[in-house]
Amino acid sequence: MGLELQFSAPRLRQIGPGESCEDGVTHSISGHINTALVRIGTFCRNGTVSRIKMQEGVKVALHLPWFYHRNSSGFSIANHSSIKRLCVIESEFEGEGSATLMSANYPEGFPEDELMTWQFIVPAHLRASVSFLSFNVSNCEKKEERVEYYIPGSTTNPEVFKLEDKQPGNMAGNFNLSLQGCDQDAQSPGILRLQFQVLVQHPQNESNKTYVVDLSQERTMSLTIEPRPVKQSRKFVPGCFVCLESRTCSSNVTLTAGSKHKLSFLCDDLTRLWVNAEKTISCVDYRYCHRKTYPLQVPSDILQLPVQLHDFSWKLLVPKDRLSLVLVPAQKLQQHTHERACNTSFSYLVTSSAPSHDLYFGAFCPGGSVEQIQLKQNSSVTLRTFAPSFQQEASRQGLTVSFIPYFKEEGIFTVTPDTTSKVYLRTPNWDRGLPALSSVSWNISVPSDQVACLTFFKERTGVVCQSGRAFMIIQEQRSRAEAIFSLEEEVLPQPSFHRHNFWVNISNCSPASGKQLDLLFWVTLTPRTTDLPVVIIAVVGGGALLLFALGLIIYLVKKKKKKMNKGPAVGIYNGNINTHMPGQPKKFQKGRKDNESHVYAVIDDTMVYGHLLQDSNGSFLRPEVDTYRPFQGPMGDFPPSPPPICSRAPTAKLTTEEPPSCIPSESESEPYTFSHPNKGDTSNRDTDIPLLDTQEPVEPAE
Repeated sequence: MGLELQFSAPRLRQIGPGESCEDGVTHSISGHINTALVRIGTFCRNGTVSRIKMQEGVKVALHLPWFYHRNSSGFSIANHSSIKRLCVIESEFEGEGSATLMSANYPEGFPEDELMTWQFIVPAHLRASVSFLSFNVSNCEKKEERVEYYIPGSTTNPEVFKLEDKQPGNMAGNFNLSLQGCDQDAQSPGILRLQFQVLVQHPQNESNKTYVVDLSQERTMSLTIEPRPVKQSRKFVPGCFVCLESRTCSSNVTLTAGSKHKLSFLCDDLTRLWVNAEKTISCVDYRYCHRKTYPLQVPSDILQLPVQLHDFSWKLLVPKDRLSLVLVPAQKLQQHTHERACNTSFSYLVTSSAPSHDLYFGAFCPGGSVEQIQLKQNSSVTLRTFAPSFQQEASRQGLTVSFIPYFKEEGIFTVTPDTTSKVYLRTPNWDRGLPALSSVSWNISVPSDQVACLTFFKERTGVVCQSGRAFMIIQEQRSRAEAIFSLEEEVLPQPSFHRHNFWVNISNCSPASGKQLDLLFWVTLTPRTTDLPVVIIAVVGGGALLLFALGLIIYLVKKKKKKMNKGPAVGIYNGNINTHMPGQPKKFQKGRKDNESHVYAVIDDTMVYGHLLQDSNGSFLRPEVDTYRPFQGPMGDFPPSPPPICSRAPTAKLTTEEPPSCIPSESESEPYTFSHPNKGDTSNRDTDIPLLDTQEPVEPAE
């Protein structure tokens, strides 16, 4: 026979080990299996447990404070037919609420090969979801530990789940849950125990909608929907569940790549959930990846979910010392600083990872002056949202990554300042300082009609080097003039003006503990103005040039008219007259002014010393002659390299004065040239050759 305990209002609430009831009134209920005592649980008032059915005998202990006056037990006993299991606990809900329940003997092990059932009575207009808070499984020799659900309307009753499976949710109406033990291993039995929660709440509009997230074409992407971190409250809070295929529900769900997933939500406030996703883009063969471009965009399937996206991270992996990365945004980016904070609904967080340290480059949002970011090694880019309005601003996202040839600096920023506002820039790892022996550069472009002003936030960096030197280089890309500053010893430069593109390079030493290197600077643009003397000189020069051109045109026109006024020359042939002009015989038949015999481009040695260069066969051995070839390499596309030691001075100024002694002088690097003869050395005498040889006339003899 079975016994049934019926509890009048208020019903009971089960508590766990170490917990106590607020009023101090508890009911401890236990039973027997043969001679072994089995504890069903300890209960307080004001709960959902209305009945407990036991097989064979039952023991109920009522504990009261000494000052509590009570003349009734609070329950009644009735006979019942055999329940064919250890016990049945009935939990009745009249409205929204939750109940936490535990297996027999909790937290110790559930009796071997026993069956325990919970019956839940839920109003038809509400929905129930089950979640396991904690559980352990034992070592089974026979059978299998499991939980079984009897769900009204299901065609597969009972539905069987393992304890580690996601449990059912969004269930309408009454249902049963049963825990089945197994035959345990005698040598190492282990323990079976379970603590779970049932949450009953009103159905939400989203519970009837199904969302599809297609990850079938992805290989390295995962997506997690989970609750936001919130402070716990003692008041009843309806749960937020994500349901797969509308039945298996959980407070957090992870979707893996290679499959298509159907989701629905059972939640009164979807702002309590958020989405975090991650994708890996890696390059194994650098020959295949070189110059390849990949978009970094949130898929549309994620954007259509009714849950806000929190983070979407891309892990970018490159072959070591083979390739680097470049990030190019669809819209220029602004670096987030205290002086100019980002006010958009999302930002990109850029981090580079190295074996010894992680380098946080900063947070960047659309609407700035940064055109691209080059990263030396493996990096991660995280799109983080700050407001639900990201759904409307999602079109502004757009970032591409490309694999480029390897470079040695930690990062290079390409910046084109805005003419209407300051551009604030700061070194990576702002809070912790630039890592030791690392170098970062900024390539700053200056429009042709603007002048850039470079200003530093403070006078000194405060860095103290344990080894090495920390320095900064400011280099004009056009003139190659550069200034080198010691960041440990010198005062940072005063605001400087630049009319052309320039580099700012900051290199760190190995700093002493607590003295880190961090720099904040900004760039502003102003319209370029021309000095009054320059304008006057230009006007006068232009007027003089115009007058000269007019005079030249008038002269040429007059000269042409004079030629046209002269009659044409007429020649008459007379065959009886000797046309040979008497004169002095001359050495050359053609005048020097009519030929180029006096101009030598190159004197070929083989023409002068040819008889000395003949080999045994009579052919000439032509010597190899070096020729000057102009430099054709790139100019102005790479950051300045640290100067040689011999050229570093404690203080350098932006000047184009005489180069240091370790740099070749202009005369030493001059190519070979040929000098043309001076005009004064060229004889103007006539060297024409006469048409006929003539002799002076001989006087006749008398």
